[in-house]
Amino acid sequence: MKLISWNVNGIRAVINKGFYDFFKQVDADIFCVQETKLQEDQIDVEMRSLRQYNYWNSAVKKGYSGTATFSKVKPINVTYGDDDEGRIIICEYDKFYQVNCYTPNSKRELERLDYRMEWEDKIRKRLKELDKIKPVIYCGDLNVAHQEIDLKNPSSNHHNAGFTDEEREKMTKLLESGFVDTFRFKYPEKTDSYTWWSYMFHARENNAGWRIDYFIVSDRIKDKIIDAKIHTDILGSDHCPVELEIDI
Repeated sequence: MKLISWNVNGIRAVINKGFYDFFKQVDADIFCVQETKLQEDQIDVEMRSLRQYNYWNSAVKKGYSGTATFSKVKPINVTYGDDDEGRIIICEYDKFYQVNCYTPNSKRELERLDYRMEWEDKIRKRLKELDKIKPVIYCGDLNVAHQEIDLKNPSSNHHNAGFTDEEREKMTKLLESGFVDTFRFKYPEKTDSYTWWSYMFHARENNAGWRIDYFIVSDRIKDKIIDAKIHTDILGSDHCPVELEIDI
């Protein structure tokens, strides 16, 4: 089974930059999108026709946040996060739960760090509850570079959103509670592997990036991971797609 996760930074914008081509080419069983930036009434027929089963969670605030999940197979059940920013879609399948998430950014000056810490505790609790029932495949823009190997310039970013000690510790706590970072499981020492680049200072051209997009799975299915990929060649957003291939 193949899954894709991609923060598109505005799905209507990325459609004009090759989104449909990549979607059809990669032919994922489950394709998760973050930061859709559109309301329910702005979803056109072509978007909905990408997959028979597609689920959208939009923010109350227009042009902000939002997630979408496209699936070849109809989920047993679909639930959504209780926030008003459209950040979570949970699809239950026969053998696993699939959680699509767009984690809140702590923002400049860390003005939203306290909210972020509450969010992390809440989502970890939810994932553990789901994991007691059946294994979890958790993906999305999680807005944290977990280790120094996961960004180009760790020394100058220790107090910046996405690389604070507090955010990194929450990721550590999640992984220690029974989950695995699939990319690091397959490639524990691979460097220069990033999923997000600033639009400034030619960051992508120089590969001065951060790995903040993940597939995380329940520890008990880690032996079913076939591969974890980062599609750095796919443009259109400041993030690139990430992929999980798993035998489940």
